[in-house]
Amino acid sequence: SHHTTLLMTFSPKIGGKDRRSGLILTIPLCLEQTSMDELSVTLDYLLSIPSEKCKARGFTVIVDGRKSQWNVVKTVVLMLQNVVPAEVSLVCVVKPDEFWDKKVTHFCFWKEKDRLGFEVILVSANKLTRYIEPCQLTEDFGGTLTYDHMDWLNKRLVFEKFTKESTSLLDELALINNGSDKGNQQEKERSIDLNFLPSVDPETVLQTGHELLSELQQRRFNGSDGGVSWSPMDDELLAQPQVMKLLDSLREQYTRYQEVCRQRSKRTQLEEIQQKVMQVVNWLEGPGSEQLRTQWGIGDSIRASQALQQKHEEIESQHSEWFAVYVELNQQIAALLNAGDEEDLVELKALQQQLSDVCYRQASQLEFRQNLLQAALEFHSVAQDLSQQLDGLLGMLCVDVAPADGASIQQTLKLLEEKLKSVDSGLQGLREKGQSLLDQISNQASWAYGKDVTIENKENVDHIQGVMEDMQLRKQRCEDMVDVRRLKMLQMVQLFKCEEDAAQAVEWLSELLDALLKTHIRLGDDAQETKVLLEKHRKFVDVAQSTYDYGRQLLQATVVLCQSLRCTSRSSGDTLPRLNRVWKQFTITSDERVHRLETAVAFHSSAEKILQECPEQPEAFNEVEQFDEIEAVGKSLLDRLTVPVVYPDGSEQYFGSPSDMASAAEHIREKMKLVSLKKQQLRQPEATTPDS
Repeated sequence: SHHTTLLMTFSPKIGGKDRRSGLILTIPLCLEQTSMDELSVTLDYLLSIPSEKCKARGFTVIVDGRKSQWNVVKTVVLMLQNVVPAEVSLVCVVKPDEFWDKKVTHFCFWKEKDRLGFEVILVSANKLTRYIEPCQLTEDFGGTLTYDHMDWLNKRLVFEKFTKESTSLLDELALINNGSDKGNQQEKERSIDLNFLPSVDPETVLQTGHELLSELQQRRFNGSDGGVSWSPMDDELLAQPQVMKLLDSLREQYTRYQEVCRQRSKRTQLEEIQQKVMQVVNWLEGPGSEQLRTQWGIGDSIRASQALQQKHEEIESQHSEWFAVYVELNQQIAALLNAGDEEDLVELKALQQQLSDVCYRQASQLEFRQNLLQAALEFHSVAQDLSQQLDGLLGMLCVDVAPADGASIQQTLKLLEEKLKSVDSGLQGLREKGQSLLDQISNQASWAYGKDVTIENKENVDHIQGVMEDMQLRKQRCEDMVDVRRLKMLQMVQLFKCEEDAAQAVEWLSELLDALLKTHIRLGDDAQETKVLLEKHRKFVDVAQSTYDYGRQLLQATVVLCQSLRCTSRSSGDTLPRLNRVWKQFTITSDERVHRLETAVAFHSSAEKILQECPEQPEAFNEVEQFDEIEAVGKSLLDRLTVPVVYPDGSEQYFGSPSDMASAAEHIREKMKLVSLKKQQLRQPEATTPDS
């Protein structure tokens, strides 16, 4: 920036060539006091720009003193011998139109040529063309050389900035590239840490260089005005190969740098993946596995198993976050494997295998634990259902049986059998669930991480076996109670059957009594028929006797069953008196029927005997008494037909209807008439015999 200020202040330039191809140095001086030190510094910088080859051809110096004082011009001319690092063939001092005072210019430069080492001439601006070609002079000296000091200065600043930045960047890139090529891992790490990023953007520097080179080449071929042919400044011609060389070096180092960055990026990505893989592995094998180690119980009820399931879901939720990281890492590793170098394949595959092994093992353990808890929940669910069934069955067995009839007992017994069958099926299901759960528990040791799970497993196994044994004992007790209840209910069925049959026997006996009174009316037309009726009646009485005996046996059986059941019969106390009452009525009625039939047999037999005898028989007179007896029997029979059967309770019953009794009595009366007629016939001979 200091040089820039000086160049803008003094505006010296090196441009154009003299007739010996030496460079032309133009030093414009101004009215203001000029600092020789600053001018010396400015000239030193400016003269450092040309190449040694160009400087070896010497210089022609134009000191423009038209706007300065003589003493300043003289001081500058004298200073040139110390400033210009090469031979100065000629110094042209451009004098103003109004020449300096002769006293001032009394100092003769030509006399000092030997001491100075160069020739100094005073010349007007329009006379410079005598010494220098017009095409090598700018317009202010009457020449045609095109020159824009600010444009040159800006280009120079761009060139120097590019040179400085590119040189610094080349050093940085070389340090980075060489550091990455070293075999020592420690140096590589240190180099990466210290010089990972260059101080300037290589792309920007390259773009600046290309633009500068393009500008220099354009000025060379086209000129600054786009149409006027001109010879460029020597420094511009010199800058082009320098820029091209720097650009080539930059491109080479930048290409290497990009490869280094790619390798570093890949290594960094690989290290990040490795770090994340180890984070996943360390958590799964550390806290994740520890969570599973502490979860061994299966619970002793549905609620306890559900609580353990909820806890397991929380553990699974935490694992899911790490499994999501595993999926992402697996995708990244797969992408690197597809695009990776041979040297990274082994490491990547090892990482992928390690990650997959740990994740799949942990996932398998989580699934195993989940299945175990589900099996435990199903076991406890079946056990609870079975327990409720046993409670229901036990409650049913503990309630005393008070059925209304045998049908309800049969229904209750059927319900008991169904419940017992359901309990048996439930117990079988519990055994199956329990055995399946025991099999799963026995496999827990396969992923116990060296932990002794004998105690935990023994507690779980003891609990499962204890539940199954308890259910078996409860079921056995219920079966025993069902057997007792079944026997009792069968006895009650038998009791109801006996009571029902006994009541039926009473009904049958009542029907026999009713039939005896209503249909057993006829007394027979003769002795033979009456005997047949009497025989039929005896058989009828035998049937009634069997019915009565059957009823008595049934009632005796009910007494025994009631004693066995320790209950009082609800119907036998009523049935027995009914049975005895009906039987008593039947026997009274039967006895009356027998008496009437027997009387009728005696009546018919005696009547038929008399009616069949001949009157000539000598013993006829002796039968008079028999006639009286027959009449007495007949009258007695007729009297009995009009008398009802009187029972012990005072009630009365008649045989048949009054018309039936009248018909039977009429038949007896007719027969009595025949006997009476026979008696009269027998008496007539007795009356005629005394008269004779």
